[in-house]
Amino acid sequence: MPLPRTLRACLSSLLLSVAGCQGARATLPARPEPVPEPLRLTLVGTNDVHGWAQPHTATLADGTEVEEGGLAAFAGYLAILRAENPGGVLLLDGGDMFQGTLASNMGEGDVIIDAFNHLGYHAAAIGNHDFDYGPVGPLPIAKGPDMDPLGALKARLAQARFPLLSANLYDAATGQRPGWLPDDGTRLVEANGVKVGILGLSTPRTPETTNKANVAGLRFGPLVPEARAAAERLRARGAEVVIAVAHAGGQCRAWSDPHDVSTCEPEEEVFAMLRELPPGTLDAVVAAHTHQPLGHFVHGTPVIQSREYARHFGVIDLYVDPRTRKVLSERTTLTPLIPVCARVDEATGSCEPKLLKEQPGVKLVQASFHGRPVVEDAALEQLIAPALARAEAERGRSLGLTVPEPLRRDFVRESALGSLVTDSLRELMGADAALLNAGGLRGDLPSGELRAGTLYEVIPFDNTVATLTLTGAQLQRLLEHVYGTAQMGVYQVAGLRLVLAHCPGPGRLLRVSLADGRPLQPEQRYRVVMPDFLARGGNGLGPVLATLPEGSIDLGLDQELSLRDALIAWWQKRGRPLTAPAPGRLKLEGQGPCAAPAPRTP
Repeated sequence: MPLPRTLRACLSSLLLSVAGCQGARATLPARPEPVPEPLRLTLVGTNDVHGWAQPHTATLADGTEVEEGGLAAFAGYLAILRAENPGGVLLLDGGDMFQGTLASNMGEGDVIIDAFNHLGYHAAAIGNHDFDYGPVGPLPIAKGPDMDPLGALKARLAQARFPLLSANLYDAATGQRPGWLPDDGTRLVEANGVKVGILGLSTPRTPETTNKANVAGLRFGPLVPEARAAAERLRARGAEVVIAVAHAGGQCRAWSDPHDVSTCEPEEEVFAMLRELPPGTLDAVVAAHTHQPLGHFVHGTPVIQSREYARHFGVIDLYVDPRTRKVLSERTTLTPLIPVCARVDEATGSCEPKLLKEQPGVKLVQASFHGRPVVEDAALEQLIAPALARAEAERGRSLGLTVPEPLRRDFVRESALGSLVTDSLRELMGADAALLNAGGLRGDLPSGELRAGTLYEVIPFDNTVATLTLTGAQLQRLLEHVYGTAQMGVYQVAGLRLVLAHCPGPGRLLRVSLADGRPLQPEQRYRVVMPDFLARGGNGLGPVLATLPEGSIDLGLDQELSLRDALIAWWQKRGRPLTAPAPGRLKLEGQGPCAAPAPRTP
């Protein structure tokens, strides 16, 4: 039966209404897709370990033994960071890994490579002191064509399960990459789904800051063009983030605000490099060499560097947009100078002996990091134990000498330890004067019985005693050069009295005389002793030494004893306690703050 007209009209209207609603529903905007979280990269940076696999120990006045640093404790921090960001942690080192401790030097750095392999480093830069060991064996330089001056470093390269990188290192004869380096100074890895390029750089001053004989066949290119070319190669291979591990550093007097570089020295190597590189060339830098804390954005690039000897490390967190694959620079965070402690004082949260010695009472408790307990790596402790045991046996060997009062070094002025060493070198060689660069002493001599290990850590370098025969005029020019170079600290001297301007820089040497006050005679010849590192042109002495007549320099290669062993033999022969000589050989004139304080350049 047909529907009434009125009912048909109502149904038609209803259908049109439903269709209209469906059409409206169909044109509603789709819900936006959730924005994916940025990909996090955690860069953990160490630098200038200098052989310190083991912790530094100190005994407080109440008998409490405090430990600071050490790679087993560092592994505890690393485990926490890896648990927080699984697959996103990159472990990097800025170089100078080996030279400096008895445990490392006795095996030419093998204990450090064993430890770094265990820790899972992704890459390390080649530092100037990584060339120090020279050929395999006890000799610090090659003494025949059958000895490879790079033998010890090549052995460490073969041992490492991570690359040792230097993109600016070339064979001096061919201008090509050395055949013993298996790469172009770069490495491409993946972390948290991000392709990360790593490039290594060595300071172009390497020939001045290692034994020059060991790197005579190498050339170190300038940082800026080498870094730029290496970064471009990595980007061409698909790198989405590029990081530099650079054995080239800087110094700042403050680092609490990462965006404040007003206290930094702008001409230091890493600052000068980043100033000249196009923005975005590098996404981060792990720096090294100057042993000074850095945690700054330098011309937009985050840079970290810690103090020396594995007491601290730094962290940079980068966040990468998962769609554009670009670093979100506004989210980058820096955490410099994180102390490495297995146990800390409950009240201060510190394990630093200098601080705890001022505390009235110390109670040590397990350290924590990011709210989690720091657990030392027992497997790593076991791995390095044989090397430490060998070193301890040698370390404990008594030299039959006593040090009544502590003898300390000083990088920027006359020091008791520097005066003792230079006086001893002058006396044992029967010379008129002695010179010792500030970086030639790597620690202080504590009071008490002197043992082999203590002296080894103060003078870790296997130098010979070199003798220069100079006229008074030549010696004057040499002294003007060494004291007029702001980068090198203050040389320690014997047999001379010097008056220096308070601030470093050209013209700093104001007056010079012999120890008895007599002036230098321009034509008279003087015998001046120094480590062969300096006599070979180290610490920037090459240009002035190149002006000397042939035969002026005796490198001491015929001597049976190294500089360190010659000092031991001399002190034992004298049979007297080691005491500080009378001060007064280096006098500073003028006062007030210096515009450009002399930085450490180890």
